[in-house]
Amino acid sequence: MTRSRLILACLACAGVLNHSLSAQAENPSARMLIHEGQAEGVHLQTGEWTLQDGAVQGSGERNYLFARWTVAGDAFRVRARLRILNQQASAASFFLGNNHFGFEGAKQTIYLNGPLFGGLRLLGSPQKFFQRGDWFDFEVVAADGRVSFLLNGKTVHSTKYAGRGFDNLGFSPWRGTMQIRHWSLSGKSVPFSAPAARGYTIPTIDLSADRARQVVIDRQEGQYLGHPTTVLLEDGKTMLCVYPKGHGRGAIVYKRSQDAGLTWSPRLPTPASWSTSKEVPTIHRVVDARGKKRLIVWSGLYPARLSVSEDDGLSWSELKPAGKWGGIVVMGFVERLATPGHYLAMFHDDGRFFTATAQTKRPVQFTLYQTRSTDGGLTWTTPETIQQDTAVHLCEPGCIRSPDGRQLAVLLRENSRRLNSHVIFSDDEGRNWTAPRELPAALTGDRHTGKYLPDGRLFVSFRDTTHVSPTKGDWVAWVGTYEDIVRGRQGQYRVRLMDNHVRGDCAYPGVEVLADGTIVTTTYGHWTAKAAPYIVSVRLKLSELDALAKQKP
Repeated sequence: MTRSRLILACLACAGVLNHSLSAQAENPSARMLIHEGQAEGVHLQTGEWTLQDGAVQGSGERNYLFARWTVAGDAFRVRARLRILNQQASAASFFLGNNHFGFEGAKQTIYLNGPLFGGLRLLGSPQKFFQRGDWFDFEVVAADGRVSFLLNGKTVHSTKYAGRGFDNLGFSPWRGTMQIRHWSLSGKSVPFSAPAARGYTIPTIDLSADRARQVVIDRQEGQYLGHPTTVLLEDGKTMLCVYPKGHGRGAIVYKRSQDAGLTWSPRLPTPASWSTSKEVPTIHRVVDARGKKRLIVWSGLYPARLSVSEDDGLSWSELKPAGKWGGIVVMGFVERLATPGHYLAMFHDDGRFFTATAQTKRPVQFTLYQTRSTDGGLTWTTPETIQQDTAVHLCEPGCIRSPDGRQLAVLLRENSRRLNSHVIFSDDEGRNWTAPRELPAALTGDRHTGKYLPDGRLFVSFRDTTHVSPTKGDWVAWVGTYEDIVRGRQGQYRVRLMDNHVRGDCAYPGVEVLADGTIVTTTYGHWTAKAAPYIVSVRLKLSELDALAKQKP
């Protein structure tokens, strides 16, 4: 038992943990979370927590130890006895929601960070209260409208507390190694649901070495080419692709394929203003209420600008501001609504680009915006806020409509990297949205782009940012059903499309489905070691993937 993992789910299955929590629920004045190194009331998130020297021990960044209960009133007390190995500049901390009491930060001081403290504050050397590597007592006490933090019985900091409680509480060893011998919670508390699983169990099909499926769209020695989006026109053969000449910004490059992505034109002439693009361009098909078809290209940051083509991309207008607003990855999607000519689009910002002057906050706050068009994509409303948070950074939305057309699901990147990707739903064409919830680990990634296949299943392409994954940082896809997303299921299988040699820098994808069911998915990445990234598409069919999936153990 000394070095075994703490698999709390097994305790719950055996009835040990549930019995313990039920007993404590009758007496909410004291809950023992860790006692003599035995975990009785904690959730494990990522990494390994073991029993070591009579304590629960954990190491590593984003390795959070959550309590199974969190405070819900104006009076509570948290007590813990712990020590931190490799403490110097470790950023090891105790957290209440998105507020952190740091035992020693990068500047070798005790630090506070979060809205409870008004942002980041440095409080001086921790060695005034305990020596590095020594066991010490830590307390958090809330009473009489204040919350105080104590080390070895001495108050380190006290601040006003509104008594609303916190979403969660726990410890993070970050760059250090944390050992916790005792940990208890007194006062009014409520159960805290376990975080979503950090890894997945569905099989992965690896196509990364199958060069016959790969088509190089553009490559230039020494030049970064990235972040493409595509659109397939109604003839089923004409495919257009735009991408920046640079990392997330730079002149927009434009190419056309007349044979559904098998071959591509040289770089095509573009309006002069396309060379001034500040961010990732995105291309979309729109149709107005009278049936007039257009193509639009967005370019983000401030101000968000729009270019229009009314001849299927043969000619384009100059980029013009859509309003006195901007943002990041404008637009993550443009979704046709039930009313003819009406469209919904989403993007995000972190305070730097929504207005002409940066309005950043500390800690950083991510805001998800939506805007609408009622004239077939020519003009757009002033964006409205859908969701914002300082702890969970939701961004880069990708929209999928339910098979019956009645519901919208938006898959979201989680940029703080604390949690899995998230999803929100709307049953009224985007007028109202559900609260965000975590997706399964199998769908955790960046820049989700999904399309339905002929049999009704979904193919979703994204950059793999799953916490625990053998393909982390690579270009992957997920195959499953819309119902899997709704019910929080893992799906059927994943596909490793290509191996990215620079982790985390790839896969802003385009996904198109041809009439015969061929999937043409396109993105950028570091596909050749020690070379600049370039644009590639991969061609595949679901029947091929299903056959390969049957061969998996």
